[in-house]
Amino acid sequence: NVAEKGHFFVYSNDGKRFMIPLTYLNSEILQQLFVMAEEEFGVASDGPIRLPFDSVFLEYAISILERDVTEDFQKALILSFGPSSTLCQQQILVC
Repeated sequence: NVAEKGHFFVYSNDGKRFMIPLTYLNSEILQQLFVMAEEEFGVASDGPIRLPFDSVFLEYAISILERDVTEDFQKALILSFGPSSTLCQQQILVC
């Protein structure tokens, strides 16, 4: 399938597909998620973009971007990613 004009697809680690507007590429949150994906999976030149989070976390992150929250909130969210495990990060953010 092809993403709608002005969008791209990413996949969660549990296989769910998300269509993201290209305008979100400027957000610090999405940029940090891509950095984490690169650290987890490396940079692949073929295949889909896969982020190292489950679909629940990605739904939450996307909802934050859709609400156009303050820069301070985005920074707090990014800081919560921290050096701990991905599972722990997801549990904190969902709670």
